[in-house]
Amino acid sequence: MQQEPVVRIQGVSKIISSRTLVSDLTLDIPPGQVFGFLGPNGAGKTTTIRMMVGLMSISKGDIFISGHSVKDEFEKAVANVGAIVENPEMYKFLSGYHNLVHFARMSPGVTKERIDEAVARVGLTARIHDRVKTYSLGMRQRLGVAQAILHRPKLLILDEPTNGLDPQGIRELRDYLRQLSREEGTTVFVSSHLLSEMELMCDTVAIIQNGKLVDVRNLRAEAEADAMAEIAFEVDDVQRAVMLVDGAVVQGQALVVRLTREQIPALNAKLVGEGIHVYGIRHVAATLEDQFLQVTGGGGIG
Repeated sequence: MQQEPVVRIQGVSKIISSRTLVSDLTLDIPPGQVFGFLGPNGAGKTTTIRMMVGLMSISKGDIFISGHSVKDEFEKAVANVGAIVENPEMYKFLSGYHNLVHFARMSPGVTKERIDEAVARVGLTARIHDRVKTYSLGMRQRLGVAQAILHRPKLLILDEPTNGLDPQGIRELRDYLRQLSREEGTTVFVSSHLLSEMELMCDTVAIIQNGKLVDVRNLRAEAEADAMAEIAFEVDDVQRAVMLVDGAVVQGQALVVRLTREQIPALNAKLVGEGIHVYGIRHVAATLEDQFLQVTGGGGIG
């Protein structure tokens, strides 16, 4: 049974004067995923997020979070949301812990134990009692995530969270978000213009360009047993192998053919039975960059 989306964006547009920033955007965000919102700078990502959290009015359409309209039931909708839009803002003269205590007072039901749990979740236990002004940018991002998840939101919204982070900080943040999704069931909606990071972090990616939704791609689809995928067989006699397999093509020293996962052993056995040595079998997966260029016609990512 398919679960109801955590977020439903229905025909949403944002128009300022005569300029359309977001145009008729319709998108469902399923529960329990890290869901990417990918597009060049200026594509409409931050505008969409600002409308989701009530920082910007919706010109047309509506957004529903956990079934509640952002337009008509704003408080009920955002009660299920934690968010960092652009940069997390903290009191730098306070410790990380006292920042969280201060924020927890605005969210009913957040206990000391939950604060400690959120701190541990983002890996800040050793530094949580230090003043925020001594934190690196990556540590401030982690503290921002801890703050955003204190009230156990169903939805965590992050706008360009890896901006300014070094490679280690990016990897740590990516690991925390995937862990949060798996272990707490939180839906993470993350915007970025970084193709490589979205590919590593996300389960599904929606691509936006010039304020319009271009495509939605499931990045984990190739793991499904019944999904067709391009499979490369590295063989010793590729010219003879291609004659034996209908629909196969040659790429270097590999025979490439579209198969389901269940069909791979049978083709391998066939090649070996014909005296062809098989040195390796691998997926030929299109990268997110390939997919992006395909659906946008080669437009720049920014």
